[in-house]
Amino acid sequence: MAAPPLTAEQDALRAAFAHDHPLTVGIEEELMLLHPETLDLEPRALDVLALRPDDVRFKRELPAAQLEIALPPADTVGELAPLLRDARLELARAAAGIGVLAGAGIHPFARAEGTLNAGARYDAIAREFASVARRQLVYGLHVHVAVDDPDIALSVYNALREDLPALAALGAGSPFYEGRDSGLASARPMVCDLLPRQGVPPAFASWAELADAFAWGRSTGAFPDASQWWWEARLHPLHGTVEIRVPDTQATVADTIAIATVAHALVAELAARAQAGEELGAAPSWRIAENRWSACRHGVAGRWHDARSGRSEPMGDHLHALLDRLAPTARELGCAEALESARDLVEQPRAERVRAVAADAGAPAVAAWLVSEFLG
Repeated sequence: MAAPPLTAEQDALRAAFAHDHPLTVGIEEELMLLHPETLDLEPRALDVLALRPDDVRFKRELPAAQLEIALPPADTVGELAPLLRDARLELARAAAGIGVLAGAGIHPFARAEGTLNAGARYDAIAREFASVARRQLVYGLHVHVAVDDPDIALSVYNALREDLPALAALGAGSPFYEGRDSGLASARPMVCDLLPRQGVPPAFASWAELADAFAWGRSTGAFPDASQWWWEARLHPLHGTVEIRVPDTQATVADTIAIATVAHALVAELAARAQAGEELGAAPSWRIAENRWSACRHGVAGRWHDARSGRSEPMGDHLHALLDRLAPTARELGCAEALESARDLVEQPRAERVRAVAADAGAPAVAAWLVSEFLG
């Protein structure tokens, strides 16, 4: 039986994902503003933004100590690297006298609850989620990729869900929380999980099903729009992109570029397979969640359990195999060198690097190191 025709709303959602210039990539990174002396979170992001009121690259977020850099789309992540360096430098200059900047998934010693920005949207979140909202002092790296065909984009989204834990493991580098080693490669996912619509995103069989999910959120009042669709990947209706939201914000530009390149190549590789007629399918969310826990707890030192076959292997081996698989696509995209640099994240896990920094002076030393790495 043929599927029923899409409603006007459903068709408009699908049409937002049609692109004349596919496989462009954009980066957003959420950054910490720290007190220049104590290196604790400094809830004065709006003061920094007031000094650059017309710069569309810099945005506010829910936490008052968070700033976001949002770069426009480019053909390759390599084109974004100098733009990200410049944006970090200019934002750090704007913050001078107010605070210093750092990149990580979560602050190493700040109190669990912090100050939130005001505004209609943020006030509504604060009212609904109370202390849980004040605990969302988390910082992520988001990568947007445009896919030219809406149905291919939907297929890619459904398939890449099972690769999200591998990207999380690659970017896990925030083991310290409230001044102590959490024992996790990244404490960020566990804090995120205090909110709904977090973690492994649901699969959707059709655009009608996704549109109905958004309509349900509006009609019930559970979430007013797609901006509160907070999963670790999503189909972003405003930009018409496949958005990967799972990695921690990285300490350095180089690590950000490496992870963003992996994400870009992954979407491009899946899109090419779907366009060639391969049925990508969608793995069960609960199996993906097992890998998500391993990535959170152990990072690249954990294990990978294939969500379809059940085969298990070290996460590091799986990541190297994934990079091997994506290498031809990266060459076509012109980012082979950046993809290869991601192997350093496997061989030198960033969570362990942070633990080495903290070995003598604890979590305060981690904050100081993050600041020193920000423009390095």
